Amino acid sequence: MTAEQNQVKLGLDGILAFESSIATIDGNIPELIIRGYDIKEIASSLSFEEMTYLLLYSTLPTGDILNDFSEELASLRDIPSSVLHVLSTTPTEAHPMAVLRTAVSLIGASDPNADDLTDDDNLRKAINLTAKMPTIVAAQSRIQSGKDPVSPNPALGHSENYLYMLTGEKPDPVDLKAFETTLVLYAEHETNASTFACRVVVGTLSDFYSSVVAGIGAIKGPLHGGAIDDAMRMFMDIGSPDKAKPYVETALSNKQKLSGFGHRVYRAGDPRAAELKDLAREMSTSHGDSQWYEIAQEAEQAMKNSKNIIPNVDYYAAIVLYQLGFQLNMMTNVVASTRIAGWSAHILEQYNNNRLIRPRALYTGARGKKHKSQNH
Repeated sequence: MTAEQNQVKLGLDGILAFESSIATIDGNIPELIIRGYDIKEIASSLSFEEMTYLLLYSTLPTGDILNDFSEELASLRDIPSSVLHVLSTTPTEAHPMAVLRTAVSLIGASDPNADDLTDDDNLRKAINLTAKMPTIVAAQSRIQSGKDPVSPNPALGHSENYLYMLTGEKPDPVDLKAFETTLVLYAEHETNASTFACRVVVGTLSDFYSSVVAGIGAIKGPLHGGAIDDAMRMFMDIGSPDKAKPYVETALSNKQKLSGFGHRVYRAGDPRAAELKDLAREMSTSHGDSQWYEIAQEAEQAMKNSKNIIPNVDYYAAIVLYQLGFQLNMMTNVVASTRIAGWSAHILEQYNNNRLIRPRALYTGARGKKHKSQNH
């Protein structure tokens, strides 16, 4: 190997693995561009259906195109009885993300065209899973709470139906707007770990479902999507706004990492975090419960003063999802149920310009060892 080839980039930091027209991040501005649109321009103005269509088709839908696409998504929300049976019979101690992973795998195993890798059939699978994953997550949440799942309502939009399946009631406008924006903000985020995992699986020409299952496995981890659960647990551990500063100072003195802070790519802040902070504040006012928002504010200020590190997307999103009624251990499932739109776009792009993803490793083991045969 040459000297350049011998240079290891741990975590593939800064390595360009492929070309993509889906999204890009500039962490120094900070900026997140999706299909040419700045996330700050579209976060609060697009519906989830519009965002999904943009990701899958590279353009925003209007008029009849949007209506037809929304109706197609709504018509596919029901999940097979076999999946519902798995959700109902899985041990209560099972991790909700492991159950989601199993449910998606079962849907794939039940699809007679699972190994059809044509563009049209992969697009069908993408739309189908985008429609069904919220139904799975809402059912998981209700079963976990000892309640019966609520069947999807095809007359409601994607986000409104999601909350309806969670609570059994139509959401108020403030909650609906906050949730819609949260789903849009989480739908796509360039080449994160789970998206890369999806593309690695596609690189082998495996099937669409296997790729999504890999993405779910990756986003489950606490260094990725699992951080949102830990952020809310941190707020609960703090307990009150006046305890936030000493909590942060103690954690830092003990070299303990604080969930919801920092990011591998963003150096000047996460542009999605500012949007979610506004949503968390609005929901706190609407719900008449500002405790969690005030705790988050105080902890944010303490972290900024001590380390000049500001929150990432999960920090205030945890408060939004908690106030909407999602249990702590279901929050990563919600993230996966919206990131399916972004994963799907990358999966389709990888299939269309595929090369097996096969990096090398710098060998640091021994050489020259000899095996001496034994005479018996």
